[in-house]
Amino acid sequence: AYLWAQLEIADEIFNNRMESWNLYWEGLRGLSESGKIQLPFIPNECNHNAHMFYIKAKDLDERTKLISYLKSNGINSVFHYIPLHDSPAGKRFGRFNGEDKYTTLESEKLVRLPMYYGLAKEDQDKVINAIKEFYAKN
Repeated sequence: AYLWAQLEIADEIFNNRMESWNLYWEGLRGLSESGKIQLPFIPNECNHNAHMFYIKAKDLDERTKLISYLKSNGINSVFHYIPLHDSPAGKRFGRFNGEDKYTTLESEKLVRLPMYYGLAKEDQDKVINAIKEFYAKN
């Protein structure tokens, strides 16, 4: 029943999330252009569904400080994921083939920003402004 209600308004949910995604993109583009952060990369031949919005900090230390700064401003942001080869199950059942040149380093930079259906523009503005304030101080 819960999923059916979402399916009935799937277009509305998608459009709302795209609006939120685009607001983050436009609001943070200046920081990306100045080299402070990286924004999501969407190849020209691809479309996305706005299921999340992330930024990449310079490194793990900066990411940790940014997440802490956002938290001190009442904003819940999280790191994206632990690479599978570093997870308990990955260590137990899997293995990493080759040299880990990118996976761990890139995962340590990722910060997921609040993103959900119905996210208010005012809340997004608060997130964007807090990120800008953080980078203005650092």
